[in-house]
Amino acid sequence: MKLGAFSVSLGVKDLAKSKAFYEGLGFVDVGVSNADNWTVLKNGDTIIRLFQGMFDKNILTFNPGWDQDAKTLEDFEDVRDIQKALKAKGYSFVSEADETGSGRASFMLVDPDGNPVLVDQHV
Repeated sequence: MKLGAFSVSLGVKDLAKSKAFYEGLGFVDVGVSNADNWTVLKNGDTIIRLFQGMFDKNILTFNPGWDQDAKTLEDFEDVRDIQKALKAKGYSFVSEADETGSGRASFMLVDPDGNPVLVDQHV
C-alpha cells in the first residue's frame, strides 16, 4: 500500500511562535500557507504542518499522489483504492472518501492509541 508523502499536522496555540520555534530548528517555510492560520515547514524530507485553532489533536498525514516535495507522482495508489483495501481488512473510519468520485478526496481513521490518521489526496 503506497500512502504517499508523510507529514505531521500539529495543532498550535500561536502560529507565529510555533513557526519561529521550528525555523530555529532548521525548518523553512515552503511557501504554502494562507490567511486561515496554517503553514507548511520542511527540513530535508521532514514536513510539519502547523494549524492554529483547527484541530484538537495532532494528526499523522499521508498524501497519496505526492512526493515529499508536494510534486505529483506519475504512478500512485488512489485514496479510494486505499480506503477499499482498508475496509476489506476491517478498519473503521471517522470519515470516508466518496468511492464513486475521482481526484481530490480524503478519509480519516484513528489508531489504537487515539491518534488521528488522515489520508488526504490532492490530485
